[in-house]
Amino acid sequence: MVVKPLGDSMAGLIASIISALALSVSVVTAYLTLFRRGTIRMTQPTVVFFGPDGGPSEAGHSTNKIFLRTLLFATSKRGRIVESMFVRLSLGETRQNFNIWIYGDSTLARGSGLFVGENGVACNHHFLLPKDGAGFEFRAGSYELEVFAKLAGAEQQLELLSVRLTLSDRLAAEMRNPRAGVYFDWGPDSQQYHAHIDLKPEPTLPAGLLETLTALRSPGSTGDEAPKKLVAEKKNSKRSAKDATT
Repeated sequence: MVVKPLGDSMAGLIASIISALALSVSVVTAYLTLFRRGTIRMTQPTVVFFGPDGGPSEAGHSTNKIFLRTLLFATSKRGRIVESMFVRLSLGETRQNFNIWIYGDSTLARGSGLFVGENGVACNHHFLLPKDGAGFEFRAGSYELEVFAKLAGAEQQLELLSVRLTLSDRLAAEMRNPRAGVYFDWGPDSQQYHAHIDLKPEPTLPAGLLETLTALRSPGSTGDEAPKKLVAEKKNSKRSAKDATT
């Protein structure tokens, strides 16, 4: 009977353990990179905005919107596709969904599918009211802002974020100005949002139109002077052209 040295048996055992560990690491790596679907997460928005939308408005339809900037990222190597997003704003017993999702920085696009990888997508997100819904007025109080996403292949919507935002009486009163909106800036040191009012610039008229309106408003001028001047200029140009051909 041949007895193997104790050192050889120990070396074989260690080799078997190392092989098993290497196989386990390979299996876990394959699961994380190829099979695990993961989910979507959202970072703390650096800014949230309550106020009017900058786009064209329709008669009888509120243009108020919610804007925020954040990073969406996937928890898996494969990444996930976001089919749609919306926000829900609650004040006491009042709830309002802003379900028209538009995203982008320099170029905006209607949200209709966004691939989010492990490195994430950082951009602006605009949420508008539905066209067939009632207008929403921002009143003073403590709001709960919830952000939801619907992922491709998922049956239920996913809640990405829930934060509390306080709109003071002073800011709510200033928001009665149709050009006024409120920005909530995130303070990483205080771990809370700081609100301040912002006014959209007034629309400006083209220089030529502004000069015409100024001339019409000048003392001694009538509303018919500008049209008469244009007609006279056209007649003079036609007469000059006729003289040039003879």
